[in-house]
Amino acid sequence: MRPHPSPRHALIAVLAATVLATGATAAVAAPAGPARVQHGTLRPLVDLSAQRVLVADEVAAAKWGTDSPIDDPAREREVLEAVARQAEELGADPVATSRIFRDQIEASKVVQRGLYSRWDADPAQAPAERPDLGRVRLEINRINGELVRAIADSAAVRESPSCVGHLAAGAAAVVHGRHLDPLHTVALGRSLPSVCERGAP
Repeated sequence: MRPHPSPRHALIAVLAATVLATGATAAVAAPAGPARVQHGTLRPLVDLSAQRVLVADEVAAAKWGTDSPIDDPAREREVLEAVARQAEELGADPVATSRIFRDQIEASKVVQRGLYSRWDADPAQAPAERPDLGRVRLEINRINGELVRAIADSAAVRESPSCVGHLAAGAAAVVHGRHLDPLHTVALGRSLPSVCERGAP
């Protein structure tokens, strides 16, 4: 008998399924003009999460064929400590910020592992050039800073009962607007479950 999924894993699955199901029709479903504010303040947060998911391609390319592991606990700890400090400086919740960023980090790994599997299966698709990982991380740090601000700015909607609905709508619009493929769509879904999560991590 298979164990029941945890609420957290169920939320990941629901978000991924919602994004996959609605992404292709987001342009039709999204109202025009001022009514687009129905996405609340979560669409900027989702879009920054998508940017982070997309830059994971460069992380994978930089690490491919090297000794740099996908799982990098020291780097992850550095990121979590940095974003918690930034949240405190903004008067935001460092615990919620760190929780959301843990999902961002796991989403990046989804992309990296997916690309590694693709390149292992078809070496012709592997990157011909290796980006500088230090430069890529500077870009990630820039996105992280903007994402911390978006988390701080969205506190009210994240704590509201309608958070999941706003999150799904924003995710569908971002998937459509950025033309995310299935791998990056699933990774985006993995980056978002803690956005509407309240209480202790």
